[in-house]
Amino acid sequence: MPLEKYQYVSNVWRDGIFDNKVVFCTGGAGSICSAQVRAMVHLGANACIIGRNVEKTENMAKDIATARKGAKVLGLGAVDVRKPEALVEAAEKCVKELGSIDFVIAGAAGNFLAPMDQISANAMKSVIDIDVLGSWNTVKATLPYLIESAKKYSTDGRTEPTKGTGGRIIFVSATLHYGGTPLQSHVSVAKAGVDAMAMSVAIEQGPKGITSNVIAPGPIADTEGVARLSRSDTREKSAKTIPSQRYGTVKEISDATVYLFSDSGNYVNGEVLVVDGGQWHTSGVQAVGPFQYPEFLLSGETVQGVAGGKKSKL
Repeated sequence: MPLEKYQYVSNVWRDGIFDNKVVFCTGGAGSICSAQVRAMVHLGANACIIGRNVEKTENMAKDIATARKGAKVLGLGAVDVRKPEALVEAAEKCVKELGSIDFVIAGAAGNFLAPMDQISANAMKSVIDIDVLGSWNTVKATLPYLIESAKKYSTDGRTEPTKGTGGRIIFVSATLHYGGTPLQSHVSVAKAGVDAMAMSVAIEQGPKGITSNVIAPGPIADTEGVARLSRSDTREKSAKTIPSQRYGTVKEISDATVYLFSDSGNYVNGEVLVVDGGQWHTSGVQAVGPFQYPEFLLSGETVQGVAGGKKSKL
């Protein structure tokens, strides 16, 4: 179903700035990543979104394609980012059908709520494998194409890049590990690894024209993450702990994406762009809703009342 433009991208961006470009996105059927890709498609790009669920991924691809008449959006399901050969094959198919990979969004992630002593080794490994190894596999599979794009669309910042930009990657991270977040030790470790990876890509691949940056969303309204990992009866109260006094929108993550991928982000490399209304500055222990710190951790209770709770298998 077509969405109104302002639901996924601001009106400040000129149509056509990503004409003849291709964006490759893992986790592309998710609430945030699909909005990022939709914005890119609206502004001229074609896209390839990757996911494990075939039906969800293919349906989302069709939906994203409604953002622009004539847009081509591939939905490649049954692709597990933990398997490097699956991503290599997906990247090859993307290039074969769409012609290139100019932008990459590494957005596949896994999460649930649980204290450290209730997380099994397998559960921890699963999150690390999806977030860290999955991002690594995404880089490895797409890097040859990004280098080619960066070379083709290089810019010195002094003259207008009339053919647009290319050779850029964004990792979707989080702010959980900045000050430490109860019930999120596993994801905090994983996202810290993703941040470090993005910096390494910037340092090593920057001389080849690549830019590598991180977008770290805060709490974003109407997303799967908020629905699974928080209680509806506490969201209004938790929003009051955010300096901007509200949850963010997917459009605000999309706008950050367009900024980093467009001519405006030419000289931004190896940075973390936090889009959270200032939330991480005032988060921490007082913002855990019904799971009060440290009483909940000391009680030994299992997380209840949210779909994202997980019982230990130890």
